[in-house]
Amino acid sequence: MIRKIVDYKKLNEDILKLLVDKFPDGYSDKDIITFRNSQNEYIESVEVRTEDTVYLVKIGKRLVQAMEKHEDDDSTNDSIDVDALNEGDLK
Repeated sequence: MIRKIVDYKKLNEDILKLLVDKFPDGYSDKDIITFRNSQNEYIESVEVRTEDTVYLVKIGKRLVQAMEKHEDDDSTNDSIDVDALNEGDLK
């Protein structure tokens, strides 16, 4: 299995969706994985997996904001689809 460390700035939509799906209410202390990188810096991350890759996504304020925004965007899209279906049923 491939292992990758990913910074917030390099997150793609697929990884962001995995994060939101795995942590719909946010992550807690028990979900955090800590390690030191090659520059001996202390890193905190959360883990998400695909079939062939394990991603350690670095934790930061912007990660939380991106997860919340992505979740809000999905909620907005869901409600639009439901409204469109309901209007079609009335005709």
